[in-house]
Amino acid sequence: MSDRKLRRRRAAFAAGLATLALALGLAVPAEAARPTAYVALGDSYAAGVGGGSYQDLDCYRSENGYPAEADESKSVLLAANAACSGATIADVTTKQLKRLNTGITLVTITAGGNDINSTAVLFTCVPDPASIQCAEAFGSAVAMIGQVEGRVVDMVEAVRAQAPEAKIVLTGYPYLFDPSKGTTPQEVVFMTTVNTAITELNGAIARAADTSEAEFVDVTDEFAPHASNSPVPWINGPEAGTTEAFHPNAAGYLGYYKALDAANAYATPATP
Repeated sequence: MSDRKLRRRRAAFAAGLATLALALGLAVPAEAARPTAYVALGDSYAAGVGGGSYQDLDCYRSENGYPAEADESKSVLLAANAACSGATIADVTTKQLKRLNTGITLVTITAGGNDINSTAVLFTCVPDPASIQCAEAFGSAVAMIGQVEGRVVDMVEAVRAQAPEAKIVLTGYPYLFDPSKGTTPQEVVFMTTVNTAITELNGAIARAADTSEAEFVDVTDEFAPHASNSPVPWINGPEAGTTEAFHPNAAGYLGYYKALDAANAYATPATP
């Protein structure tokens, strides 16, 4: 059994002891207080694709993903990581919400990238950013960003219906490239354009969070020195292959967790 799985079982056992103590009217020591009941939803970035140590090969949920990093905290118990590689916003709503219930107090969601076919755009454009095929794919993706905001609002409402007591936290996406390190003018333009599109996508998700009274966490500052073409990348480059390319590596997911933690995403109101 891995150390991470052993720690999870110990956390679950401690939570069970706390529940039993409360039922018997006994004092609960601070270290045995019930942890935040947490469910992660979303796409490959929430599942942990690129982080290695996969728990399954259907959704590529990783023991190094940011939900698993949160589960290391004594104050958080990951009830489920329902995220899945390739998931769209609609997939979150139709396939992942069954892992929620009224006892869940925290839900994080990373979703929206697949709604604009981001992976297809990247693999079309990276070999030849000046090609007509790249221009067409990118133009289509940017046009679809306009639909993301409304879809995210509907998704948050669906989550809230299943977990009415949960704090809902939406995350953005990191920039994939450092344009200053492009080797040709075409690369620089392409990298800058991709990062601009990520800014627009993050903006749509942030506006949806504001509309739906959810929280939004921007991770771009955390990742700023660690683009896929940087000396110390937190994003896998195209050489990682079709599954893991342009996704965070293990260090990147730790960075995701730290950005969420710094924003107090895992801090939930105390139960009266």
